Parts: sequence; C-alpha cells; structure tokens
Amino acid sequence: MRRGWDRPAGAPAGTVGGMARGPVIIEVAINGGTTKAQNPNVPRSPEEIAADALACFDAGAAIVHNHADMAGDPEAIAASYREGWAPVLADRPDALLYPTVAFGAGWISVDHLVPLAADPGIRIGVLDPGSVNLGGRDADGVPRGAFVYANDFEAIAAAMELHDEHQLGPSFAVYEPGFLRTILAWWEAGRLPAGSMIKFYLSTDQGLLGAPFGLPPTRQALEMYVAMLGDCPVPWAVSVVGGDVVASGLAKAAVELGGHLHLGLEFFAGDRTPTNVELIREAVAVGDRLGGPVATCAEAADLLALPRPAAGAAI
Repeated sequence: MRRGWDRPAGAPAGTVGGMARGPVIIEVAINGGTTKAQNPNVPRSPEEIAADALACFDAGAAIVHNHADMAGDPEAIAASYREGWAPVLADRPDALLYPTVAFGAGWISVDHLVPLAADPGIRIGVLDPGSVNLGGRDADGVPRGAFVYANDFEAIAAAMELHDEHQLGPSFAVYEPGFLRTILAWWEAGRLPAGSMIKFYLSTDQGLLGAPFGLPPTRQALEMYVAMLGDCPVPWAVSVVGGDVVASGLAKAAVELGGHLHLGLEFFAGDRTPTNVELIREAVAVGDRLGGPVATCAEAADLLALPRPAAGAAI
C-alpha cells in the first residue's frame, strides 16, 4: 500500500553497497540575500537572474532557486519572479524554477505560489516546516538577536495543503532535526505532497546571519539525517550554509550516500568570489569522479515525481 510519497517506479535509489547510482540533481540557489558588495557575480536584477539561470542550466544544474521581491501582495511578488523567469522558460520550457517565501514584520507567507501556479511550467514550491533562531554574535562571540524564523504547525499544514491543491512539489529546507521529524510525520500519515524534495542545511559557525544553527557541516551530521529518514524514499540534498559544499567534502559524501546537491551564491562563503557556474562545475566534477552523472531537468522532474508537466508538454 502506498504510504505518503513513494519513489517513482523504476527511479534509481542511489549508491547501495558500492553499486552505481542514478543521476545527481544539482540545485543552485543563485542569489538569496547575498549582495554585490559581498560578491559582484551575484545576480540581482531580472535580466541578471535570467542570464545566470540559463548559464547554470547549461553548466549542469537541474533546478534553480532565486529570491526576487519578498514583500507586498501575492500578485506583485509573483510578477517580480516572472520578470526573471519568463526568458528562461521561453528558452528552456523544461526548466525547474522556484521562489523563496514572502515575509515582512511578523509574518511569513507562501500565498504568492497561488498566482505562480497558474503559470505553465511552474512546478516546484517552497516550504520550511519548522522554526529556528537566526542572528549574529556579540563581541564575545555569543549568539544574539531577536529574530525567530517562525512556522508553526498550522502554518505548515496550510502550506502543505496549498502545495497539494496546486500540484506543486514542495522544496523543504531542514534547518534543525525537528523540521525533518515534521516532514516524516506527514509522510507516515500518507499526506506528504507529491514531488517533495528535502534539503539538509548544515551550518558553519558563520551560519546565515553570523551565528550557527542546527547541525554542523560534517559527514556525521549528514549521516544522522540520512539515518532519520529511514525507509522514507523522498529525495534529499545536502547544503552548507556559510561555507562550501564541495570543499567541505560533503558533496562527495552526499553522492556516496545516494543524495543530491544544493549549492550557489545564496549560502556560499569563503576566501574567493566565484560565479554560480563555477560552483556548479565543481559539483559536476565530484559526480564525475564518483560515477554519479548529472541529472537533466527532465530527469530531476522524474526523480522527484513532480505532478505537473513541463511548459508546453502534452498532457
């Protein structure tokens, strides 16, 4: 009997006992909150986002995530994403693109997914299934700040139902182990929306805003998350927040463990200012060395079992 999200029939399960694995999905988060001052290569304008996304797909990315306007009414936020995405989908109808959440003072929303879901080719949504403290450090290095990235169970349930209703595959960010336990509860109940993907965010001491959160970027932490998954077949990826997923060795570990890769200038930190394409090429090289071919957009859509077709596809 089907219990929640199941692996699509015939889809590769990854490395098991040294056997060859299936394609590796590379997801690239091309901008986030990174500024031009931090890295002049980060795309910010709609024109830059479109050009960078197309270059990333050409380099081997299967999924592109970006931030556009994050405050305002849902239609206005959706329109800001369409500006960058329209040229991409015109050139590559099978491109997999998705936004971030919208938020303002005291609120977080995914309501902009509703108008975006009306667009042909938009197949992935965004859902952060938990709450976490985020902030910086004081002069003594102690984490400080009053920002709680808060998503209570009712908000999570509403977002799950929105994804299910509009046939969007939720892209889950796991900041803390409790996030994963919530995902697993929905899967155990048979109610996890189709097309789900889990990203394990492993935080360096720098984290997102200067202080760490969740688990550190070690193989032991990644293996703990994989062990927590148990027999849940939802595809997963590893991400290093405030670091470099390839240099850390975690890209290699993820490919060996049957997972996928999340990278890009949103979370990258180091002593260089790479482009998103350079980061993708480094990840592709890891897959090549380990016998993990890079997934195309179509292969990623099949691996995730996305319920909606690509733009222009026959139904």
